[in-house]
Amino acid sequence: MTTGATATDQSVSLAEAPKNQARNSAAFWTATGRSRGHEVIRCRGFVAVDGDERAGLRILVQEPDLDPDELAGLTDLVRRAAGAVNVEDPFSSTDLSHLGMRSWQMPVMLRLPGPVGEPALDVIRVRRPEELQTAERVVIEGFELDGFEPHRPGELFPAALIEEPGVDVFIASIDGETAGAGVSVLADGVGSHYWISTSSAFRSRGVGRAVMLGALAHLADHPATLTASKLGRPLYESLGYTVAAPSTWWAAPRPTASH
Repeated sequence: MTTGATATDQSVSLAEAPKNQARNSAAFWTATGRSRGHEVIRCRGFVAVDGDERAGLRILVQEPDLDPDELAGLTDLVRRAAGAVNVEDPFSSTDLSHLGMRSWQMPVMLRLPGPVGEPALDVIRVRRPEELQTAERVVIEGFELDGFEPHRPGELFPAALIEEPGVDVFIASIDGETAGAGVSVLADGVGSHYWISTSSAFRSRGVGRAVMLGALAHLADHPATLTASKLGRPLYESLGYTVAAPSTWWAAPRPTASH
């Protein structure tokens, strides 16, 4: 699985980080959609996972120059979505303001291959269904994923997800209790991270750092990207990540049922 990448490779340059993140996000959401049994739609300019009313529609922009047909196809998907809509554009180049969605920016960050420290907490890679359900609950709470409430075990993280190549789920524990969770994905020699979460009962105890270190352990020989929240950025910088470019996100809530 080692790519032999070095710091001089174009694949790990800051300029290429948005494309690497775009490809990795597409790999993760394709795996997620496949494991949920949802439709995955691919074209040159974007990948979409068309979920149900609770899971919503996820679109991952793959190129900085969507053509008119691709933009029309994306627009049609958004307008007929059954649930909430999230569009991720690591290139910040596709204007979706005509769809009336709110937008914001978060930085794409890059970490070059290098040594990874040991987590201060117990971190394991999820292998069993009950561990996966525990991770699922932490992520739903941590990200306030109201669309997945009331909780239905296996809906956010189906058992088939951890059978997908390159996808791993991790949980961190304090005194035997699950304190945090996260997902790592290795695709085409580049790693990335998703759903890094801490249970509200264990905030400010180094849980996010432990989850990241546990997930990075098997990615030490690979470049890794991620998209950082404002709160998460200082942690990622302390782990060797550097800001590469702004990623623009667009979102719309679940349509309100008409009566």
